[in-house]
Amino acid sequence: MTEEKSTEILMSVLKNTSSSKIPDFLNENPGNENAFSEFMRSRLKLRHIKQQDVFIKADISYGYGYKIFSGEKKTRQRDVIIKICIAAEFTLDEVQRALKLYGMPELYPKVPRDAVLIIAINQNIRDFNEINALLDKHGFPVLYAGRGADD
Repeated sequence: MTEEKSTEILMSVLKNTSSSKIPDFLNENPGNENAFSEFMRSRLKLRHIKQQDVFIKADISYGYGYKIFSGEKKTRQRDVIIKICIAAEFTLDEVQRALKLYGMPELYPKVPRDAVLIIAINQNIRDFNEINALLDKHGFPVLYAGRGADD
């Protein structure tokens, strides 16, 4: 097993890589298809939080949440990932990293709804009723329930 290279090192290598060397680069740096899953599990382990507890708090069925973590199921609902991160008590940086690893847009301060979510996360508001009340108060859709229906 090779040691994973940092993003900065990979970017430096890519600056000097010609298109004819793409196969070599991809062979030497296969990427990590399980990066989201590994990141989530490592963060939960660090906080001594069980997956099941996160899914319960986020109002997501265990089966659906497990499939998202394992990569077996891919959600298109960004709110599901955000809810999981909030339930896991992630910092804003961790939420941003999780969204990025999942292939979803990070929370963006110029998007008003995202700004409300950023404020809530930065203020350590972890109660979804309170977060949804803030969103609703300012005219934005509340966080999607995401119980596990096909989305």
